Amino acid sequence: MAKESLTVIDNRTGKQYELPIEDGAIRTADLRKIKLSDDDFGLLGYDPALLNTASCRSKVTYIDGEKGILLYRGYDIEDLAENSNYLETAYLIVKGELPDEERLAAWTHNITMHTMVHENIKKFMTGFRYDSHPMGMLMGTIAAMSTFYPDAKDVEDLQSRRLQTRRLIGKLPTIAAFAYRHLRGLPYVYPQNELSYTGNFLSMLFKMAGKYTPHPAIERALDVLFILHADHEQNCSTNAVRAVGSSLVDPYSAVAAGVAALYGPRHGGANEAVVRMLQKIGSVENVPEAIKAFKSGEERLMGFGHRIYKSYDPRGKIIKKLAYEVFDVTGKNPLIDIALELERIALQDDYFVSRKLYPNVDFYTGIIYQAIGFPVTMFPVLFAIPRTAGWLAQWAEMVRDPEQKITRPRQLYMGEARRQYVPLIERPEPADREDKVAEAI
Repeated sequence: MAKESLTVIDNRTGKQYELPIEDGAIRTADLRKIKLSDDDFGLLGYDPALLNTASCRSKVTYIDGEKGILLYRGYDIEDLAENSNYLETAYLIVKGELPDEERLAAWTHNITMHTMVHENIKKFMTGFRYDSHPMGMLMGTIAAMSTFYPDAKDVEDLQSRRLQTRRLIGKLPTIAAFAYRHLRGLPYVYPQNELSYTGNFLSMLFKMAGKYTPHPAIERALDVLFILHADHEQNCSTNAVRAVGSSLVDPYSAVAAGVAALYGPRHGGANEAVVRMLQKIGSVENVPEAIKAFKSGEERLMGFGHRIYKSYDPRGKIIKKLAYEVFDVTGKNPLIDIALELERIALQDDYFVSRKLYPNVDFYTGIIYQAIGFPVTMFPVLFAIPRTAGWLAQWAEMVRDPEQKITRPRQLYMGEARRQYVPLIERPEPADREDKVAEAI
């Protein structure tokens, strides 16, 4: 018997099985030992949305949802947000350790020298409709980049992985800024590499004529927001990057899959939904009525609760403080008063507290982005830029892991048993049969 194991008795057969427990988990493949007969496939685990399935071993990010703890490579998110900058944090996430001065300078240089994009990428982006969603433009352009860098296909080569990582982290702000300028009908602005990572991004977004100097408080706020979004364990988009990357496709295609996952309103679009909710509430006086609507199910409360966190999202606390630093520059976004009143009432109401519905990272980020001047369609793009470091760290970890194979989940088949093909002329009219076609589409 293993030192730690799970004893399972199959009540169908009376047989007993010992399943080893390692790192607090059993291997789902061990369930295959549990069979009705020798020719039986064996027992499967059924876990819709992978709510209780560990798909990998990872050293990148740790979350304790009950205690509200988020660590990048062992470092508290609060410490990094207070003391680090985004590129240093990206180095930590990708490389595993904080850099010394020499390594940070080299890393910053290597990222900065890859901020430019091929002129044909710029031409590619001009082909999008004038009103294209920036996230769709970002997703399509990243996928197209795989054709510009055929060397990226050698994913098992360390030097190639390092080069593509630098390229992607460097070029994402440029592509994102081009998407914004395209949406606004403005000429694209090329990188100014003497600026910081976030300062350069702001320049490519908002420069009109002459020299552009970003406001230090806005530059720092965006840097902190990038740190907070850099990785978050095995979420939907990270899982997409790992799953697509498991085919050993190039990282541009894998990251494009991550952007596609992030595009959805349940993931990267959540902070946009918060802003729209607050705009619909309209004023502080309307918050009590809104609370009633949330509790009755008439309306959905956005920005509260999280799949992982069962207490206050640690990123939310940092962002709440950051909002006022931004407002000192931009002026107060009136939505903040509605958000604060909504939070105050909800955190005193047993309906929300008993369900562990606390503000998450999305509750205040949209308010800050809006104050800086971003349209709501840019919100998920601002999520994707910093998350690229996390995606690439997770992707590289997956490529190096000898246990990882191409992702191929099982299913529980619930369809028809084998049946005979009926020629078209002999098939019954829909009125004479149980027509299930409409249910299937």
